[in-house]
Amino acid sequence: MASKSPVIPPAPPVHQPDRDDGGSVVLERRTQKVQPPQLYQVVMLNDDYTPMEFVVVVIQEFFGKDLEAATQIMLKIHLDGKGVCGVYSRDVAATRADQVLEAAAKAGHPLKCVSEPVDT
Repeated sequence: MASKSPVIPPAPPVHQPDRDDGGSVVLERRTQKVQPPQLYQVVMLNDDYTPMEFVVVVIQEFFGKDLEAATQIMLKIHLDGKGVCGVYSRDVAATRADQVLEAAAKAGHPLKCVSEPVDT
């Protein structure tokens, strides 16, 4: 008992407005406007207990600044109450701030460091 399954005839092609006569699809290229990622600044806050030398070492170690740049940032923190140590993407800025807080806690200093969005 050999039975064949019924043969379904192919459907006639349907004309679609976005296809050309060759059967290929025509796509429009749309330019996308992508915003650059939000930048965050790592800000150290002044306190009356953390030694200036420790702040300079932390800036050199975690932000890659030379002695002169680190000293200038430390003086800005001391005189203005806060200073920007670097500008990074959100994740990098949060990691740097956490590293500074951990180093300060290990050394027994109350140094505070935060990451905040850059005002543009």
